[in-house]
Amino acid sequence: MSDRHWCETIYLATSNLAAAAAEPNGGIFVPPDVTISAFIEQTIAAVARHRLPSIYYDRGFVTNGGLVYYGADRVELYRGAASYVDRILRGERAGDLPYQQPTKYELVINLKTAKALGLTVPASVLARADEVIE
Repeated sequence: MSDRHWCETIYLATSNLAAAAAEPNGGIFVPPDVTISAFIEQTIAAVARHRLPSIYYDRGFVTNGGLVYYGADRVELYRGAASYVDRILRGERAGDLPYQQPTKYELVINLKTAKALGLTVPASVLARADEVIE
Protein backbone atom coordinates (compact mmCIF):
# COMPACT_ATOMS: atom_id res chain seq x y z
CA MET A 1 0.00 0.00 0.00
CA SER A 2 1.47 3.36 -0.99
CA ASP A 3 2.02 6.26 1.39
CA ARG A 4 -0.47 8.25 -0.66
CA HIS A 5 -3.19 5.63 -0.08
CA TRP A 6 -2.55 5.67 3.69
CA CYS A 7 -2.72 9.47 3.78
CA GLU A 8 -5.92 9.57 1.72
CA THR A 9 -7.54 6.96 3.94
CA ILE A 10 -6.60 8.85 7.11
CA TYR A 11 -7.77 12.17 5.61
CA LEU A 12 -11.14 10.70 4.58
CA ALA A 13 -11.62 9.06 7.97
CA THR A 14 -10.86 12.31 9.79
CA SER A 15 -13.21 14.27 7.50
CA ASN A 16 -15.98 11.75 8.09
CA LEU A 17 -15.51 11.99 11.85
CA ALA A 18 -15.86 15.76 11.72
CA ALA A 19 -19.03 15.45 9.61
CA ALA A 20 -20.54 12.87 11.98
CA ALA A 21 -19.69 15.02 15.00
CA ALA A 22 -21.53 17.96 13.43
CA GLU A 23 -24.77 15.97 13.30
CA PRO A 24 -27.09 15.91 16.32
CA ASN A 25 -27.14 12.57 18.11
CA GLY A 26 -24.35 11.32 15.88
CA GLY A 27 -22.33 8.17 16.27
CA ILE A 28 -20.24 5.90 14.10
CA PHE A 29 -19.49 2.30 13.29
CA VAL A 30 -15.79 1.68 12.67
CA PRO A 31 -15.63 -1.06 10.00
CA PRO A 32 -12.78 -3.45 9.31
CA ASP A 33 -10.01 -1.68 7.40
CA VAL A 34 -6.29 -2.30 7.04
CA THR A 35 -5.37 1.31 7.82
CA ILE A 36 -7.66 1.53 10.84
CA SER A 37 -6.30 -1.77 12.14
CA ALA A 38 -2.75 -0.46 11.81
CA PHE A 39 -3.62 2.67 13.78
CA ILE A 40 -5.93 1.43 16.56
CA GLU A 41 -4.78 3.92 19.19
CA GLN A 42 -4.87 6.85 16.76
CA THR A 43 -8.35 5.85 15.56
CA ILE A 44 -9.67 5.71 19.13
CA ALA A 45 -8.05 9.07 19.91
CA ALA A 46 -9.55 10.71 16.81
CA VAL A 47 -13.02 9.40 17.67
CA ALA A 48 -12.59 10.60 21.27
CA ARG A 49 -11.51 14.09 20.11
CA HIS A 50 -14.80 14.38 18.24
CA ARG A 51 -16.70 12.98 21.24
CA LEU A 52 -18.55 10.44 19.10
CA PRO A 53 -20.20 7.33 20.46
CA SER A 54 -18.74 4.47 18.46
CA ILE A 55 -19.12 0.77 17.88
CA TYR A 56 -16.13 -1.18 16.65
CA TYR A 57 -15.66 -4.35 14.62
CA ASP A 58 -13.04 -5.73 17.02
CA ARG A 59 -13.03 -5.99 20.81
CA GLY A 60 -9.39 -4.81 20.88
CA PHE A 61 -10.59 -1.30 20.19
CA VAL A 62 -12.81 -1.34 23.28
CA THR A 63 -10.12 -2.75 25.57
CA ASN A 64 -7.95 0.15 24.35
CA GLY A 65 -10.54 2.85 25.07
CA GLY A 66 -13.27 2.53 22.43
CA LEU A 67 -16.91 2.55 23.53
CA VAL A 68 -18.65 -0.62 22.28
CA TYR A 69 -17.86 -3.85 20.46
CA TYR A 70 -20.61 -6.07 19.15
CA GLY A 71 -19.77 -8.98 16.93
CA ALA A 72 -19.32 -12.68 16.48
CA ASP A 73 -17.52 -14.54 19.25
CA ARG A 74 -14.16 -15.19 17.64
CA VAL A 75 -13.39 -18.21 19.84
CA GLU A 76 -16.55 -19.89 18.53
CA LEU A 77 -15.58 -19.00 14.95
CA TYR A 78 -12.13 -20.53 15.42
CA ARG A 79 -13.62 -23.68 16.94
CA GLY A 80 -15.91 -24.03 13.95
CA ALA A 81 -12.99 -23.51 11.58
CA ALA A 82 -10.94 -26.13 13.45
CA SER A 83 -13.82 -28.57 13.13
CA TYR A 84 -13.92 -27.99 9.38
CA VAL A 85 -10.15 -28.44 9.07
CA ASP A 86 -10.48 -31.74 10.93
CA ARG A 87 -13.28 -32.91 8.64
CA ILE A 88 -11.33 -31.96 5.51
CA LEU A 89 -8.18 -33.70 6.77
CA ARG A 90 -10.29 -36.82 7.36
CA GLY A 91 -11.30 -36.80 3.70
CA GLU A 92 -14.49 -34.74 3.38
CA ARG A 93 -14.60 -32.36 0.46
CA ALA A 94 -14.60 -28.71 1.46
CA GLY A 95 -17.29 -27.98 -1.14
CA ASP A 96 -19.62 -30.49 0.52
CA LEU A 97 -19.47 -28.84 3.93
CA PRO A 98 -22.37 -26.53 4.78
CA TYR A 99 -21.87 -22.81 5.15
CA GLN A 100 -21.82 -21.82 8.80
CA GLN A 101 -22.83 -18.52 10.30
CA PRO A 102 -21.94 -17.30 13.78
CA THR A 103 -24.35 -18.40 16.48
CA LYS A 104 -22.80 -16.58 19.41
CA TYR A 105 -22.21 -12.85 19.59
CA GLU A 106 -20.41 -10.69 22.13
CA LEU A 107 -21.25 -7.27 23.54
CA VAL A 108 -18.40 -5.42 25.25
CA ILE A 109 -18.95 -1.97 26.77
CA ASN A 110 -16.31 0.41 28.09
CA LEU A 111 -17.97 2.35 30.93
CA LYS A 112 -14.96 4.61 31.40
CA THR A 113 -15.36 5.80 27.81
CA ALA A 114 -19.13 6.13 28.21
CA LYS A 115 -18.61 8.38 31.23
CA ALA A 116 -16.03 10.47 29.36
CA LEU A 117 -18.63 11.00 26.61
CA GLY A 118 -21.30 11.90 29.16
CA LEU A 119 -23.35 8.81 28.32
CA THR A 120 -25.35 6.77 30.75
CA VAL A 121 -25.60 3.14 29.72
CA PRO A 122 -28.94 1.68 30.86
CA ALA A 123 -28.74 -1.12 33.42
CA SER A 124 -30.67 -3.38 31.04
CA VAL A 125 -27.92 -2.99 28.41
CA LEU A 126 -25.16 -3.55 30.98
CA ALA A 127 -26.92 -6.73 32.12
CA ARG A 128 -26.79 -8.08 28.56
CA ALA A 129 -23.11 -7.28 28.06
CA ASP A 130 -20.65 -10.14 28.01
CA GLU A 131 -17.99 -7.84 29.42
CA VAL A 132 -18.09 -4.40 31.01
CA ILE A 133 -14.82 -2.51 31.26
CA GLU A 134 -14.76 -0.08 34.17
